[in-house]
Amino acid sequence: MTHTTTDQPTRRPGGAIVPVLAFAGIVVAVMQTLLVPVIKDLPELLGTAPSNATWVMTSTLLAGAVATPIMGRLGDLYGKRKMLLASLSVMVVGSLIAGFTSELLVMIVGRALQGFAMGAIPLGIGLMRDMLPREKLGEAMALMSSSIGVGGGLALPVAALVAQHADWHALFFLAAGLGAVAIILTLVAVPESPMRAEGTFDGLGAAGLSAGLVLFLLPITKGSDWGWTSTTTLGLFAASAVVLLLWGVMELRVKAPLVDLRTTARRSVLFTNLASIMVGVSFYVVSLVLPQLLQLPKATGYGLGQSMVVAGLCVAPLGLTMMFTAPVYARISAKYGPKVTLILGMLIIAIGYGAGLGLMSAAWQTIVISVVLGAGIGLAYSSLPALIVGSVPASETGAANGLNTLMRSIGTSVSSAVIGMVLANTANNVGGLEVPTMHGFRVSFLIATGAVAIGLLFALLLPGRRPATKPQLRASSEEDAALERAQEVLRGFRGRVLDADGGTVARAKVTLIDRRGRQAGATLSEADGSYVIAVPAEGAYVLAARAPGHGPLASSATHHGDDRPVELDLALPSETVPAQA
Repeated sequence: MTHTTTDQPTRRPGGAIVPVLAFAGIVVAVMQTLLVPVIKDLPELLGTAPSNATWVMTSTLLAGAVATPIMGRLGDLYGKRKMLLASLSVMVVGSLIAGFTSELLVMIVGRALQGFAMGAIPLGIGLMRDMLPREKLGEAMALMSSSIGVGGGLALPVAALVAQHADWHALFFLAAGLGAVAIILTLVAVPESPMRAEGTFDGLGAAGLSAGLVLFLLPITKGSDWGWTSTTTLGLFAASAVVLLLWGVMELRVKAPLVDLRTTARRSVLFTNLASIMVGVSFYVVSLVLPQLLQLPKATGYGLGQSMVVAGLCVAPLGLTMMFTAPVYARISAKYGPKVTLILGMLIIAIGYGAGLGLMSAAWQTIVISVVLGAGIGLAYSSLPALIVGSVPASETGAANGLNTLMRSIGTSVSSAVIGMVLANTANNVGGLEVPTMHGFRVSFLIATGAVAIGLLFALLLPGRRPATKPQLRASSEEDAALERAQEVLRGFRGRVLDADGGTVARAKVTLIDRRGRQAGATLSEADGSYVIAVPAEGAYVLAARAPGHGPLASSATHHGDDRPVELDLALPSETVPAQA
């Protein structure tokens, strides 16, 4: 599948693009934990049974899981900024619907629309890859990737404060306001990416993946209510396996699939996604355990007796630390590569949970646990998009990062189900209420440690960093993806785009045309006018260049298949320079 660009010039990205996209990511992540402070009161608030009230949380999860890979692919095809704005708009509509109702079914619809916005995170990562120079990309993607945890962590104390001092519907109006601000900032500060993937949207593939995900995640989230060995739970798991298998067979036969499974099966992509599931599991455990421990009354002998707001503030350092690890990640990754950073992050997570087994007797100890785990999870989350981006062509950035975000969501879903079951099975019945025990909390931490150990194994199986003679690149746009492919095959054209006065031309579109007149590749020149474009095979080609304010130019060049890339300088608007062997 060829990746191409639009011919229309776009605005240059300003310095605000990174904070604006990160803010949008934090806003959509807030939707996942928005109702955590009032979750135990939902049955009363909605006038329904506890088993029905859980759909208010489940609908958000399912909608986010379905929307994430689909919006990523739509962004690759039709524009990532456009799809980002669509995601945020749907979230605002969902928030307003939920804000004006106390009816269960209407609330579920609103919450599902809120979850739809989760696709904004891979779209933001894709925009960063397309628009930012390589030297700024690592830290930017790290911040965007961490926004999932940052939003979830910061939402807890804010939502608790609002719920404690205002009507709970104010939470939805707050979410709608944040979404509106994110939309306005995106319109003002984020230009549309010129990158487009060729092909059409795989509607049948989207339907198949959506059905498979719902059939898989539904019994995970409702298994404790239905019974893990019930006919319904086992039947849905079996149905999901059948649907996803048929979907995979179909995707392998489609010319422009929703998810390129051949790319997904690459060692670097496969093990990154598997590690992502384990990171998701470990992240959610602390979010489930610490707030409960902090709010349990001291009369239990181990509860810390804190208010809802104080409990949220104690857990908030988890998200703040994740945010502040982005520049640290960038420095470590630049020197050692994202694989090493992922391994380091997982080791820190293991240390945090290991130490946490003995640090549960005071509120300040939970803050220490939050800080350590935030640092580890932040490094791990920051590494994931860099590993994905470095392994897929630019035409699949949105879809591939959408799938990776989905893997993390699956990890949090599994974590929620497993830890919920552990805490329920180890709880004590006190006055007709099921109260979690310290034993349950410690078992939960041990499960998180085990998940990290498995994730660490997957991380160790990732390909190592390339030798210095073939430096690893973190592709930030189409020209970087072409450079990466050119290095892999050790053949291609490279050079600079020059104007009539000998000056360099940035963001000029350079197209490679084969002898049959077909496009064989495309790229954009960098800020210094340089470009690299891979060739699929030896032979004669035409290199065409175009830039706003300059006339089009075509220059013939022949590649002889040696290991040394052919140097080629183009001059705009009229001068041509022949290829040099």
